[in-house]
Amino acid sequence: MTKNQRLVYIALLASQAVIISLLERAIPFPFAFAPGAKLGLANIITCLALYTLPTKDAFKVVAIRLCLATLLGGTLSTFMYSASGALLSFIGMWSVKQLGTKRISLIGVSTTGAILHNIGQLAVASFVAQTWTVFLYLPVLSFIGILSGIAIGILANYLITHVEKLQYYRDLSEINESSNERG
Repeated sequence: MTKNQRLVYIALLASQAVIISLLERAIPFPFAFAPGAKLGLANIITCLALYTLPTKDAFKVVAIRLCLATLLGGTLSTFMYSASGALLSFIGMWSVKQLGTKRISLIGVSTTGAILHNIGQLAVASFVAQTWTVFLYLPVLSFIGILSGIAIGILANYLITHVEKLQYYRDLSEINESSNERG
């Protein structure tokens, strides 16, 4: 993939993630028993980026999504919560992905990201509220995160295996990773 192709691909993924984030923000809370919980649909794009781009470029997709989604419809507080969740989620997803496809699937990577995103957001809420009792909400969010992570992982896995161009980028990414490991 040439540099220009890679830049266009990063921009396409980031723009898709921004649109999904804005659409999801417009949807009323789907979980009446868990105020503030979201499905995390933009995580589909994060999963695609992790499996089709080098780590540095996948992180760029996440960073661009965070900044643009905040500029287009967020506040400083939503940026703090989103950034902490996204950063912890990305690091966790990348780390778990390093175990290899024989040990953990894309669904497991996605579920890890969903749970860690909740932990990152609760850490900021705990800091803002100056109390650790905010973490009492973690079991409820974790349950929703597990279900959402599985659904997002299934959808991302379907896209990677059925969209021809994504298969090409995934295969290209795997070739680059294996050559980096040898070199």
